[in-house]
Amino acid sequence: GEGQTIEQIISILEAIQAKNNDVLITRVTKEKAEAIREKHPEFSYDEIARILTWKVATKGSDAKGYIAIICAGTSDLPVAEEAAVTAEFFGSNVRRFYDVGVAGIHRLLDQAKDIQEATVSDGVVGMEGALPSVVGGLVAHPVSAVPTSVGYGANFQGLSALLTMLNSCASGISVVNIDNGFGGAYNAVLIDKLAQKNIS
Repeated sequence: GEGQTIEQIISILEAIQAKNNDVLITRVTKEKAEAIREKHPEFSYDEIARILTWKVATKGSDAKGYIAIICAGTSDLPVAEEAAVTAEFFGSNVRRFYDVGVAGIHRLLDQAKDIQEATVSDGVVGMEGALPSVVGGLVAHPVSAVPTSVGYGANFQGLSALLTMLNSCASGISVVNIDNGFGGAYNAVLIDKLAQKNIS
Protein backbone atom coordinates (compact mmCIF):
# COMPACT_ATOMS: atom_id res chain seq x y z
CA GLY A 1 0.00 0.00 0.00
CA GLU A 2 2.94 2.32 0.45
CA GLY A 3 3.30 4.74 -2.47
CA GLN A 4 -0.12 3.86 -3.89
CA THR A 5 -3.27 5.94 -3.81
CA ILE A 6 -6.47 4.76 -2.15
CA GLU A 7 -8.05 4.41 -5.58
CA GLN A 8 -5.18 2.26 -6.84
CA ILE A 9 -5.33 0.00 -3.79
CA ILE A 10 -9.10 -0.44 -4.13
CA SER A 11 -8.76 -1.25 -7.82
CA ILE A 12 -6.11 -3.91 -7.10
CA LEU A 13 -7.92 -5.49 -4.15
CA GLU A 14 -11.18 -5.68 -6.11
CA ALA A 15 -9.38 -7.45 -8.96
CA ILE A 16 -7.93 -9.97 -6.50
CA GLN A 17 -11.27 -10.47 -4.73
CA ALA A 18 -12.95 -11.06 -8.10
CA LYS A 19 -10.72 -14.12 -8.51
CA ASN A 20 -11.81 -15.32 -5.05
CA ASN A 21 -8.28 -15.02 -3.67
CA ASP A 22 -7.22 -13.89 -0.20
CA VAL A 23 -5.88 -10.33 0.05
CA LEU A 24 -3.05 -8.99 2.23
CA ILE A 25 -1.97 -5.37 1.83
CA THR A 26 1.10 -4.11 3.73
CA ARG A 27 2.22 -0.60 4.69
CA VAL A 28 -1.25 0.91 4.83
CA THR A 29 -1.63 4.07 6.90
CA LYS A 30 -4.59 4.41 9.24
CA GLU A 31 -6.07 7.13 7.02
CA LYS A 32 -5.87 4.96 3.91
CA ALA A 33 -7.27 1.97 5.79
CA GLU A 34 -10.28 3.95 7.02
CA ALA A 35 -11.04 5.19 3.51
CA ILE A 36 -10.70 1.69 2.04
CA ARG A 37 -12.86 0.13 4.76
CA GLU A 38 -15.63 2.62 4.06
CA LYS A 39 -16.04 0.91 0.70
CA HIS A 40 -14.88 -2.54 1.82
CA PRO A 41 -15.86 -3.08 5.48
CA GLU A 42 -15.11 -6.80 5.14
CA PHE A 43 -11.41 -6.00 5.44
CA SER A 44 -9.65 -6.20 8.81
CA TYR A 45 -7.01 -3.64 9.71
CA ASP A 46 -4.14 -4.08 12.15
CA GLU A 47 -2.97 -0.59 13.05
CA ILE A 48 0.36 -1.62 14.59
CA ALA A 49 1.29 -3.93 11.70
CA ARG A 50 -0.25 -1.48 9.18
CA ILE A 51 -1.83 -4.41 7.34
CA LEU A 52 -5.25 -4.81 5.70
CA THR A 53 -6.48 -8.38 5.20
CA TRP A 54 -9.41 -10.29 3.79
CA LYS A 55 -9.69 -14.05 3.58
CA VAL A 56 -12.11 -16.06 1.49
CA ALA A 57 -12.58 -18.53 4.35
CA THR A 58 -11.01 -18.41 7.78
CA LYS A 59 -10.08 -21.73 9.34
CA GLY A 60 -7.88 -22.68 12.23
CA SER A 61 -4.36 -23.86 11.61
CA ASP A 62 -3.70 -27.58 12.05
CA ALA A 63 0.05 -26.96 12.21
CA LYS A 64 1.80 -28.41 15.26
CA GLY A 65 4.87 -26.16 15.26
CA TYR A 66 5.19 -22.39 15.42
CA ILE A 67 7.25 -19.47 14.26
CA ALA A 68 8.93 -17.47 17.03
CA ILE A 69 8.68 -13.76 16.27
CA ILE A 70 11.38 -12.13 18.40
CA CYS A 71 12.02 -8.43 18.82
CA ALA A 72 14.16 -6.34 21.11
CA GLY A 73 11.80 -3.57 22.13
CA THR A 74 8.61 -1.64 21.51
CA SER A 75 10.26 0.55 18.85
CA ASP A 76 10.52 -2.54 16.65
CA LEU A 77 6.86 -3.52 17.10
CA PRO A 78 5.50 -2.21 13.77
CA VAL A 79 7.95 -4.38 11.81
CA ALA A 80 7.60 -7.33 14.21
CA GLU A 81 3.82 -7.20 13.98
CA GLU A 82 4.01 -6.91 10.20
CA ALA A 83 5.93 -10.20 10.35
CA ALA A 84 3.58 -11.84 12.86
CA VAL A 85 0.36 -10.86 11.08
CA THR A 86 1.81 -11.94 7.73
CA ALA A 87 2.83 -15.36 9.08
CA GLU A 88 -0.59 -15.89 10.64
CA PHE A 89 -2.28 -14.84 7.41
CA PHE A 90 -0.40 -17.57 5.55
CA GLY A 91 -1.51 -20.19 8.07
CA SER A 92 1.44 -20.54 10.42
CA ASN A 93 1.14 -20.59 14.18
CA VAL A 94 3.01 -17.68 15.75
CA ARG A 95 4.38 -17.05 19.21
CA ARG A 96 5.54 -13.54 20.03
CA PHE A 97 8.63 -12.95 22.17
CA TYR A 98 8.89 -9.20 22.59
CA ASP A 99 11.21 -7.02 24.66
CA VAL A 100 13.95 -9.67 24.69
CA GLY A 101 16.87 -7.67 23.29
CA VAL A 102 20.51 -8.28 24.10
CA ALA A 103 20.65 -5.13 26.27
CA GLY A 104 18.75 -7.20 28.87
CA ILE A 105 19.88 -10.63 27.76
CA HIS A 106 18.40 -12.33 30.84
CA ARG A 107 14.96 -11.67 29.32
CA LEU A 108 15.97 -13.56 26.18
CA LEU A 109 17.50 -16.40 28.17
CA ASP A 110 14.30 -16.68 30.23
CA GLN A 111 12.46 -17.44 26.96
CA ALA A 112 15.18 -19.60 25.39
CA LYS A 113 13.46 -22.97 25.85
CA ASP A 114 10.24 -21.85 24.12
CA ILE A 115 12.21 -20.18 21.32
CA GLN A 116 14.30 -23.33 20.83
CA GLU A 117 11.12 -25.37 20.31
CA ALA A 118 9.99 -23.23 17.34
CA THR A 119 10.39 -24.53 13.79
CA VAL A 120 11.96 -21.21 12.76
CA SER A 121 12.66 -17.85 14.42
CA ASP A 122 12.16 -14.40 12.95
CA GLY A 123 14.46 -11.89 14.70
CA VAL A 124 13.36 -8.26 14.27
CA VAL A 125 15.70 -5.61 15.64
CA GLY A 126 17.40 -2.28 14.99
CA MET A 127 20.34 -0.56 16.73
CA GLU A 128 23.39 -2.81 16.22
CA GLY A 129 21.22 -5.79 15.16
CA ALA A 130 22.87 -8.42 17.37
CA LEU A 131 19.69 -10.28 18.40
CA PRO A 132 19.48 -12.74 15.45
CA SER A 133 23.13 -13.73 15.95
CA VAL A 134 22.54 -14.44 19.62
CA VAL A 135 19.37 -16.39 18.83
CA GLY A 136 21.24 -18.27 16.09
CA GLY A 137 23.73 -19.42 18.68
CA LEU A 138 20.95 -20.67 20.98
CA VAL A 139 18.75 -22.60 18.57
CA ALA A 140 19.05 -25.54 16.17
CA HIS A 141 16.66 -24.18 13.55
CA PRO A 142 16.81 -21.46 10.85
CA VAL A 143 16.63 -17.80 11.81
CA SER A 144 15.16 -15.16 9.52
CA ALA A 145 16.77 -11.82 10.41
CA VAL A 146 14.92 -8.53 9.85
CA PRO A 147 16.91 -5.33 10.45
CA THR A 148 14.86 -2.28 11.37
CA SER A 149 15.59 1.40 10.90
CA VAL A 150 15.21 1.95 14.66
CA GLY A 151 18.26 3.48 16.32
CA TYR A 152 20.22 6.66 16.76
CA GLY A 153 23.73 7.97 16.19
CA ALA A 154 25.59 5.90 13.61
CA ASN A 155 22.64 3.57 13.01
CA PHE A 156 22.33 4.91 9.43
CA GLN A 157 18.58 4.18 9.28
CA GLY A 158 19.09 0.45 9.81
CA LEU A 159 22.25 -0.06 7.77
CA SER A 160 24.31 -0.91 10.86
CA ALA A 161 21.79 -3.62 11.86
CA LEU A 162 21.73 -4.98 8.31
CA LEU A 163 25.53 -5.22 8.16
CA THR A 164 25.71 -6.90 11.57
CA MET A 165 23.20 -9.53 10.44
CA LEU A 166 25.00 -10.12 7.16
CA ASN A 167 28.27 -10.57 9.07
CA SER A 168 26.86 -12.90 11.71
CA CYS A 169 29.12 -15.75 12.80
CA ALA A 170 26.08 -17.83 13.77
CA SER A 171 25.00 -20.35 11.12
CA GLY A 172 21.53 -20.73 9.67
CA ILE A 173 20.67 -17.03 9.41
CA SER A 174 19.05 -15.49 6.35
CA VAL A 175 18.69 -11.72 6.13
CA VAL A 176 16.04 -9.60 4.43
CA ASN A 177 16.09 -5.87 3.73
CA ILE A 178 15.61 -3.11 6.29
CA ASP A 179 12.08 -2.92 7.79
CA ASN A 180 10.93 -5.84 5.59
CA GLY A 181 8.73 -7.62 8.13
CA PHE A 182 6.69 -9.14 5.31
CA GLY A 183 9.77 -10.61 3.63
CA GLY A 184 11.16 -12.02 6.87
CA ALA A 185 7.81 -13.59 7.68
CA TYR A 186 7.31 -15.07 4.22
CA ASN A 187 10.76 -16.67 4.40
CA ALA A 188 9.89 -18.07 7.84
CA VAL A 189 6.53 -19.37 6.60
CA LEU A 190 8.20 -21.30 3.77
CA ILE A 191 10.58 -22.91 6.26
CA ASP A 192 7.73 -23.62 8.68
CA LYS A 193 5.66 -25.31 5.94
CA LEU A 194 8.59 -27.59 5.09
CA ALA A 195 9.08 -28.39 8.77
CA GLN A 196 5.39 -29.26 9.17
CA LYS A 197 5.73 -31.99 6.56
CA ASN A 198 8.18 -33.75 8.85
CA ILE A 199 6.13 -33.38 12.05
CA SER A 200 3.78 -36.31 12.60
